[in-house]
Amino acid sequence: KNCLVRKLEAVETLGSTSVICSDKTGTLTQNKMTVAHMWFDYEVQVALGPHLADDQFEASSAWQALTRVACLCNRAIFVNGQDHVNPMDRLTLGDASESALLKYYEKQVQSAESCRSQFPKVCEIPFNSTNKYQVSIHSQKDNDGYLLVMKGAPERILSRCSTALVNGKEELVDENFTAAFNEAYLTLGGMGERVLG
Repeated sequence: KNCLVRKLEAVETLGSTSVICSDKTGTLTQNKMTVAHMWFDYEVQVALGPHLADDQFEASSAWQALTRVACLCNRAIFVNGQDHVNPMDRLTLGDASESALLKYYEKQVQSAESCRSQFPKVCEIPFNSTNKYQVSIHSQKDNDGYLLVMKGAPERILSRCSTALVNGKEELVDENFTAAFNEAYLTLGGMGERVLG
């Protein structure tokens, strides 16, 4: 009622529809996301909560690498003038997933600005729906090399990896690792969470 329609077929189709399914992200959550769980060292971990110490995972080199990727392979930024505000309550510019990763990093690790200044971005391939991943390359102030970081659809990321950091050691991505990775991916996805690799 009281609408302008360009194509009559669209109205006819909508009129005969009995069920409409939609992605709840943004619709019910007001486009706000948080990091709820992480998978590293073969375990799904609760990311945030009152029962967790701020340095809960600091000893894990896999967690350190994972959070570094979350900060660097990320285009979200905080709105200026909020240094006194809890990172989880700060306003951001960027999409909901990247904003959640940025807030998590700032709360649990260190200033995202500090990390990004240690690893200045040289170039990037932004996320797009064809590739289903984002890649950025960063120079390292401590040495002459470069650091490549990548995030995106778990299956796309896994297919581009030959090794993984597990309990401080590089491990081949073999059938056992792939099975554990896919199990964690399905478990988290089954909980209704958006899963990134």
